[in-house]
Amino acid sequence: MRAVVFTGIGHVSVTDAPDPVVRDDGDAVVEVEVACVCGSDLWTYRGLTERARHAPMGHEFVGRVSAVGPAVTALRVGDRVIAPFRYSCGSCVHCRNGMTSACAAGSTWGYDGGFGGQAGRVRVPFADATLVKVPVGGESTPLSALLALSDVLPTGHHAAVSAGVKVGSVVAVIGDGAVGVSAIMAARRLGAARIIALSSHEDRQRRCLQAGADEIVGERGEVATQSVLTATGGVGVDAFLECVGTEQSFRTAIGATRPGGSVGFVGIPHGVDLPVDELFRRNIRLAGGMAPARAYIEELLPDVISGRLDAGLLFDADLPFEDAVEAYRLMDTRERTKVMLTLPPS
Repeated sequence: MRAVVFTGIGHVSVTDAPDPVVRDDGDAVVEVEVACVCGSDLWTYRGLTERARHAPMGHEFVGRVSAVGPAVTALRVGDRVIAPFRYSCGSCVHCRNGMTSACAAGSTWGYDGGFGGQAGRVRVPFADATLVKVPVGGESTPLSALLALSDVLPTGHHAAVSAGVKVGSVVAVIGDGAVGVSAIMAARRLGAARIIALSSHEDRQRRCLQAGADEIVGERGEVATQSVLTATGGVGVDAFLECVGTEQSFRTAIGATRPGGSVGFVGIPHGVDLPVDELFRRNIRLAGGMAPARAYIEELLPDVISGRLDAGLLFDADLPFEDAVEAYRLMDTRERTKVMLTLPPS
């Protein structure tokens, strides 16, 4: 098969790799139909997250089951499945509490000695607990929409849930990439009355509005904080969804949230020093983290299949798998927000 690997800062390559096989009784092998490049993949690509040379890349994929172990009972060969970005056992205390991203036996694709999601096939441990079968009624759903459920759509949803977005909430979202757009969709789905999107890029501003934002704040930093406060009559928002992960984005979110409000954060933090004294004085709740995607997929899937959630909107390019190097370049230079990689049938 073919697979994408990291070959050094600013470089990935598409290379030949051995086909995975069922190793444990609960395994399945999935033949990948579509995968994609994630913003978190760029942390490795840019050298901000340390990875070994030739480490496998990618953690989002949709495909067909091509083999199952003898203990797999919920899946059959030929089933189309969505893989959350981490596999999980489904039975440990963390999984039972809905925190599948913290599974005691789980991991992210590409970090366990196997290949990542940007590959022709992937071996899936704990297949029954990890994979979500697409129902017959969803077979005609665009693959891009299903692929969004692997990571980005549940991550945006996690930001909104963590911040306590509900009917009537006034919400702000910082981050105009695919996660930020997902957070806007999630806030609208949960009944937000008003959504302010922070974006300084005209093309991405349009996408935010298309996803359900009511207005745009184009400034950054302290100016952005003041703009959100002004837009809310000096009060601040009920819920601020932080989808970037920088210190500036956290401070903007905290500064523009009303006393007693909440910040839901899902941006991977890099070098963030939180103003704990401000959180204390203003009684601002901070919640979020790595999304338990597997716990959310089945809730969101019906709305994706029905079209209520236009998840395909999150992708603005579809390239052949062999063009993965170009996909990384396009996202690194911000020429594209999220690129899907389509694999040829085997």
